[in-house]
Amino acid sequence: MNMKSTELNIDKQYTYADYLNWMDDVRRELINGIVKLMTPAPSRKHQKISFNLTRVFGNYLVKRKCEGFSAPSDVRLPKNNKAKTDKDIFTVVQPDLYVVCDLSKLDDKGCLGAPDFIIEIVSPERAKRDVREKFDLYEEHGVKEYWIVNPHDENVNVFVLDDNGKYQFRGMFAGDDKIPVHIFKGDLKVDLTEVFIRDEKQE
Repeated sequence: MNMKSTELNIDKQYTYADYLNWMDDVRRELINGIVKLMTPAPSRKHQKISFNLTRVFGNYLVKRKCEGFSAPSDVRLPKNNKAKTDKDIFTVVQPDLYVVCDLSKLDDKGCLGAPDFIIEIVSPERAKRDVREKFDLYEEHGVKEYWIVNPHDENVNVFVLDDNGKYQFRGMFAGDDKIPVHIFKGDLKVDLTEVFIRDEKQE
């Protein structure tokens, strides 16, 4: 049965099967079955940073086995990485950017299972979700590397999964820093001067 956003109960637990039946243009995610509304459109600075990061990763990934995607693109995270049907999936997120090296996880709906690498660009409305909820979520599901980008302060916090499945903080980067991408063993270094590009019109 198709549903509109006005009919959704924010306290009810939904599945990915429900998610596919929501017939409107509202962007949302599911975290353990709970609906999380997203901002209708990020700020211009947010979008510019996302575009710059997508360009950097896109250029690097040409002719390499890994593939990169930018929002909106669904990442389905089934419990214990097991899901027989869409009704068995209770978590669906749309990271600002993600990279997948196990291409068997990709299908026409997006990615089923944990990407190797995720970037979230935080906004004031979603800061708690990205810094707390998604940190725990991505750690639990085994995302190898997680970057949290702060557009306001123009910095990036980098976390890398250790052998015990826990994130280790690898540092806060800013200014003219070049961040080594750990999943590529530092072969790609992201120059932040190519990410946080200011212009006179930015607020």
